[in-house]
Amino acid sequence: MKRTLIQNAVIVNEGRKVPGSVVIENEKIAEIWVGEENATAPCDEIIDATGCYLLPGAIDEHVHFRDPGLTHKADITTESRAAAAGGVTSIMDMPNTNPQTTTLEALEEKFTLLGKKSAVNYSCYFGATNNNYIQFAQLDKHRVCGVKLFMGSSTGNMLVDRMVSLRNIFDGTDLLIAAHCEDQGIIKENTDKYKKEYGDYVPLALHPLLRSEEACYRSSELAVQLARETNARLHIMHISTAKELSLFSNNVPLVEKKITAEACVSHLLFTEENYQTLGARIKCNPAIKTAQDRKALQEAVNSGLIDAIATDHAPHLLCEKEGGALKAMSGMPMIQFSLVSMLELTEKGVFTIEKVVEKMAHAPAQMYEIQNRGFIRKGYQADLVLVRPGSEWTVTADCILSKCKWSPLEGHTFNWKVEKTFVNGHLLYNNGEIDETYRGQELRFR
Repeated sequence: MKRTLIQNAVIVNEGRKVPGSVVIENEKIAEIWVGEENATAPCDEIIDATGCYLLPGAIDEHVHFRDPGLTHKADITTESRAAAAGGVTSIMDMPNTNPQTTTLEALEEKFTLLGKKSAVNYSCYFGATNNNYIQFAQLDKHRVCGVKLFMGSSTGNMLVDRMVSLRNIFDGTDLLIAAHCEDQGIIKENTDKYKKEYGDYVPLALHPLLRSEEACYRSSELAVQLARETNARLHIMHISTAKELSLFSNNVPLVEKKITAEACVSHLLFTEENYQTLGARIKCNPAIKTAQDRKALQEAVNSGLIDAIATDHAPHLLCEKEGGALKAMSGMPMIQFSLVSMLELTEKGVFTIEKVVEKMAHAPAQMYEIQNRGFIRKGYQADLVLVRPGSEWTVTADCILSKCKWSPLEGHTFNWKVEKTFVNGHLLYNNGEIDETYRGQELRFR
């Protein structure tokens, strides 16, 4: 029974930042010592974490690992390793793959793939269509993290655009409904307008006008209305506008909320001005919008209107990111640099490190009711990350682990570094080295 002592760290957990040590015994956190107190029983391995913060591993509840069927651009193996290098110890994968995860058979196949290939812990969503809500009753709520609902992004038969179907979905499950909210009718009107002016090559800078504030707000408003009418558990993903924030409240604790909101790292980092330099590398749906929207989202993270921070990690090949606002594919790889990006904002006074931990680890665990993860607590799974401030390094292509081998953050210099990532007590990532033999565990939900 191996015992590992991580000593002399600053532990960040549940709103506190304290010097201390943690003992890992097999897969779990066995002891937590505050101050100069230390393990009483002998340990097989001692890790000196002087100068580092010890955080619970990030839980990214919004990733597209492109597996099965789209593995020319990403797969579970490559992207889960990128996650580990970024301090992300658990992921929840989206259903718009090939085949789509919209049948019970496809769901089982996805779980099998994740079990064989994922280096980090995992679950996946069941994708809603206009007519598959009758299968919801057969989903195992202890295995499936939620139902993914596309209310406006055109993704084949996963675009749910019939009101009767929407009502059946909201009224048809106790699982969390994770919604992508953009109004397709408004997007089409905007697209037709700009195509008349520019033809088939609409400039990329107009992407946030095609997928506009109003398109986001109207769809999110409808989702909230349906959730209230049916008492459904709704989580709206990648909020991108200040206007949408009026749909949410922070007057009850997270564990009591029936309607929650997510912000993505990209919308907290970038603004429409970045299209000039980064182009389609930051093209995503919903679109990156104004500096005022970004500021409102950052403030909403602090106030509690935004409940969690995720990535919407969605790799494409660079050749697929060409063609302006209409043709360049939407999505970017973000998981490897998500935690350090948010920690960098602590240096600028945007967030505290305690807030980053709350929104990237504690909140996902609470919202999804994940068993024994997301906190540094005795008896919990030892999903932990050591990060070091004041350690300067620059993002280059050779350090990118995602299969697509590019990032919108290439050339950016960080002062925070992920040094070690433990998954279920196993040292999976260690200063640039990945244990390629290790596989994560399936998440379980209460």
